[in-house]
Amino acid sequence: MSTSTKEKKDLAKGFQPLGERVFVTYTEEMERTAGGIYVPDTAKEKPQRGIVQAVGKKVENVKVGDHVLFDKYAGTKLRIDDEECLILKEEDILGVFTNAS
Repeated sequence: MSTSTKEKKDLAKGFQPLGERVFVTYTEEMERTAGGIYVPDTAKEKPQRGIVQAVGKKVENVKVGDHVLFDKYAGTKLRIDDEECLILKEEDILGVFTNAS
């Protein structure tokens, strides 16, 4: 397990989402055009990818460690220790990657 993975797991330590909510860490990837221009995140409206760090007691379809896809505007964004985090409802998760890499 890499150091960054351990740090991310510590991020959710002591935090328990309530009900059907899921705590996810993610990165907003900068997309670059063929000409080398970076496209800002505000110009994109594609779904985001993240890793589930903690789940509420009523969550049935995802578990800690799952790589999930969610809409850009879903949930409540927050920043903890310079890490982008998100609290969202299980229903806002669009899918789970079965072969996460």
